Amino acid sequence: MSHHSQFELFGQRRFMPFFITQALGAFNDNIFKNGLAAMLVFQSSQLAGLNTNQVVNLSAMAFILPFFLFSALFGQFADKYEKAVQIRRIKLFEILIMLLATLGFWLDYLPLLLGVLFLLGFQSTMFGPIKYGIIPQVLERRELVGGNALVEMGTFVAILAGTIAGPLLMGIESNWPVWISGAALLTAIVGYLSSRGIPRAPAVAPDLKINWNFVAETVRNIRFIKENRVVLNSVLGISWFWFFGATFLVQIPSFSENVLGGDEKLMSTLLAMFIIGISTGSLLCERLSGGRVEIGLVPFGAIGLTLFGIDMFFASPAEPAVYATLSSFFAVAANWRIIFDLLMIGVFSGFFIVPLYALVQQNTAPSHRSRVIAGNNILNALFMVFSAIFAMLLLGNAGFTIPQLFLVTALLNLVVTIYIFTVVPEFLMRFLVWMLIHSIYRVKVNGIENIPEDGAAIVAANHVSFVDPLIIGGIIRRPVRFVMYYKIFRIPVLRFIFRTGKAIPIAARHENAEILDQAYQRIHETIKHGHVLGIFPEGSITSDGEIHAFKKGVEKIVGEQAVAVVPMALCNLWGSLFSRRDPLHKRRPYKFRARIELRIGRPIPPAELTAERLESDIRKLRGEDR
Repeated sequence: MSHHSQFELFGQRRFMPFFITQALGAFNDNIFKNGLAAMLVFQSSQLAGLNTNQVVNLSAMAFILPFFLFSALFGQFADKYEKAVQIRRIKLFEILIMLLATLGFWLDYLPLLLGVLFLLGFQSTMFGPIKYGIIPQVLERRELVGGNALVEMGTFVAILAGTIAGPLLMGIESNWPVWISGAALLTAIVGYLSSRGIPRAPAVAPDLKINWNFVAETVRNIRFIKENRVVLNSVLGISWFWFFGATFLVQIPSFSENVLGGDEKLMSTLLAMFIIGISTGSLLCERLSGGRVEIGLVPFGAIGLTLFGIDMFFASPAEPAVYATLSSFFAVAANWRIIFDLLMIGVFSGFFIVPLYALVQQNTAPSHRSRVIAGNNILNALFMVFSAIFAMLLLGNAGFTIPQLFLVTALLNLVVTIYIFTVVPEFLMRFLVWMLIHSIYRVKVNGIENIPEDGAAIVAANHVSFVDPLIIGGIIRRPVRFVMYYKIFRIPVLRFIFRTGKAIPIAARHENAEILDQAYQRIHETIKHGHVLGIFPEGSITSDGEIHAFKKGVEKIVGEQAVAVVPMALCNLWGSLFSRRDPLHKRRPYKFRARIELRIGRPIPPAELTAERLESDIRKLRGEDR
């Protein structure tokens, strides 16, 4: 498989200045946010006896609120105007905000500091639609997963750096927090300078008329999202993730002090574990998905979030100890379980979130992509506000502990995961397929570039095992509607996957004429609507490992609807667990984790297509590798 490393983007001007700019913005947000959180939690005497849990959640709401109020407006700006100039103006605004932060720290005036937090949220609201709108504008389709993974990684590494730096700078002895103010100002200035290297990104909707009614425009953005079912489901998944993530992350400062008995250094360490995890998970997405959007990673991520979220409850101590140093915390073996849980929650968060963002970008029209991103930000903000209210009610009125809040949130995630599988069974189907080709087999692919990215096509392969459609469907990232023998279609367990993947059962006319006629009707509809049709021209699974004569059905299909046919050869599957080499009662997994290969040839034009030509091409591709 031809594969380009995502890290090659770091050497290109179309990506690198933007990457640095957005990372510095995330770094600056978190220097201030976490420095302020440390002040609120660990200098609680300044709060006049207020509940620190409540104040921390209130500050989180102050940052989130602008996303809900203003995303619709700035989504329009992102589509209407050139993006590089907008980014530079936003970075200048950040310098002004940091000057206000300096004043707030100097005066030691909490309302002004909370106002600065609101303005940082406002600035992030301006930047958000541009951030995710510019990526598909400057990257190729095959680079989307890798580019998004790098941006997520860079963002969270910056969050990690700001998370560590904020409390540390706040803790340096001085008359007022001069060090955190100076760092924030310097970061804002460097961010502006890096933004000047971002190349032009032309307006995608220059004739758009700005609607200043944010309520009406919010409703309109939500309608944009609802136009495409894939986009809608992806956005809802992203928003739920931010509910889950915000519930966990906002509690980390209080969890560090009130549950674990630590200080701001422990708080930074715990946040670091999550952020290292999500950065790792984001980068692994590109490798695990082969550089393409793989929705099978989404349920994998959701399952991990639930399992390790629940374990956070059981790993938390009933009564907090007091740790004078960070090393004394790590000296207790049981505490490593908490560290591991947070790390794995981060890893599975990356698996969950990166494919969903790439799906939204890939399936949204460029003319209103930024407004869809804005709508996504609105829903994200709404879910995070719900998260803050949810946490405040449970920790305050209901008297829950923070570990109990983690448990309830993880169980809610389990309910949401089951609901996602029910409403969008394609996610579960892709997960099962992904698990198959990454656990039972080790798959090598050659010629993936021969699969057209758009439009109708037929892919045709030799038929070696019962799971051939799953292997091919798991490798080709476009949905493939397979034509398969109706008795295989009805195999228990596999039937769910085949039906969810919209496979087309077929039978010989003497077996069931009705099934045959319905099959040809669905075949024509598949091609008419520009989908990929998968066929096995032999008509049955090989019983001796050899390729049998191809039937003429493919000629009939192409004769009625002119479409290119892509020949493919499955190699080294004969003798594997799901082939017919041995009788069922003697079959054993002696080829478990077998190295198999899918070789994809050049498309055959409709005018040149015959069953004999197709069979010859597939035989040449396979060679002697049964």
